Amino acid sequence: MDRVRVLMSEGSSLTAREVLTCLGPAGYHVEALDPDALCIARFSRWMRKVHSCPRSGTDPVGYLQVLRQVVADRRIDVVLPTHEQAWLFAAAAPLTSEVPVAVADIASFDRVQSKLEFAKLLDELRLPQPRWRLVRDRRDLEDLPFPYWLKTAFSTAGRGVRLVSDERSRTRAERELLDPERGPVMAQEPATGQYGQVQGVFDRGRLVAAHTSVQTGTGIGPSAAARVSADHPIPRRDIATLGDRLGWHGGLTLDYLHEQGQPTYIECNPRTVEPGNAAASGVNLPELQVRLTLGERCMGWSAAPDGGALVGWSAAPDGGAFTSPPRSGTPGVRTHGTIALVLGAAEYGRTRRAVIEEVMRAIARRGCYRASAEQLTPVLRDPPSAAALAFVIGQALASPRRATESAARAVVRYSLTAETIDTLGTALTRDTRAGGR
Repeated sequence: MDRVRVLMSEGSSLTAREVLTCLGPAGYHVEALDPDALCIARFSRWMRKVHSCPRSGTDPVGYLQVLRQVVADRRIDVVLPTHEQAWLFAAAAPLTSEVPVAVADIASFDRVQSKLEFAKLLDELRLPQPRWRLVRDRRDLEDLPFPYWLKTAFSTAGRGVRLVSDERSRTRAERELLDPERGPVMAQEPATGQYGQVQGVFDRGRLVAAHTSVQTGTGIGPSAAARVSADHPIPRRDIATLGDRLGWHGGLTLDYLHEQGQPTYIECNPRTVEPGNAAASGVNLPELQVRLTLGERCMGWSAAPDGGALVGWSAAPDGGAFTSPPRSGTPGVRTHGTIALVLGAAEYGRTRRAVIEEVMRAIARRGCYRASAEQLTPVLRDPPSAAALAFVIGQALASPRRATESAARAVVRYSLTAETIDTLGTALTRDTRAGGR
């Protein structure tokens, strides 16, 4: 039997690289779209081909045209949205009916893609989050005590988020984020506790699997570049509640800070984020998404009507249900991504010494590297990934500032903006009118 042919929506993000590490060893044929022929996913024995395409953020219509052509020419079985192209596929559903992808409808995306709409949704569901307020101009911030976070409605990899701790940082944040043409932003009190994530895969509102992990090392962004799997039942229950309300389909991720497993939610990503720790813990989320896209019915869980325990379900002929905890990973499994940790040292340390110290910790397997498995560049299993690792380390040693700027340019290749939404809306309107003639 031929192997399932999977096309990743991009190959530049850390998530794409971890998805490749999850699917390649499982025997899938993996390809990717990306405007950069030398994207990070290129350097892998599991990557069969990288197809050149326009940037999805600046030319969404051109990107979708290439996507459709590649799906047809390469006989792709599954398109896997590894980053913000998930929204694009949902919004452009009329243009991508022949593309085999599992995503929620655009109305559901609108509730979680925007940080403002997500905050309103959490309030509706009575799920915990820090207090927040809508900010239309500088006057809305005058009586707000420090510190607080200022957040744009849409941002990727932390680029639209600023910590405001004094007058100077407030002036800088206002200058960078407040723009009447882009609409209001939000100010939110800081949460306290350790950073964690709950990741879920849904089959039209029913939770197929969930995984919780907490941060042990900080990367660029700042991302959870090193993690340990954790047993946090409340976030698993809450993501089931959220997915049930939205009728979610595909991957969904909630970021939270916690104290003894009690979460305070700070962000939602309408996709699967950096799934390496989940796979190492026994829950291969990308593979579940592939099976879901192929039309397979997976055992899953949905939120009980009273908000209590999760209710299990299956596609059994008799339709019988059972009570069971969600499929989740083994706690205590440690993973890391050396590239992300080195870039984090370059961004926050800003010196070659900080980068050298991070590299030495990786070599000696100290700190977050101890008893931890590499998920971005597993050189022993994937020798070509050594080239990506060497390039990033060399770049960070040569100039920490330029290394972080290069990482920021990679974010631009896969991120979507308000302008993307306007461009796609115009194209869809034009397509609808053409179809009506």
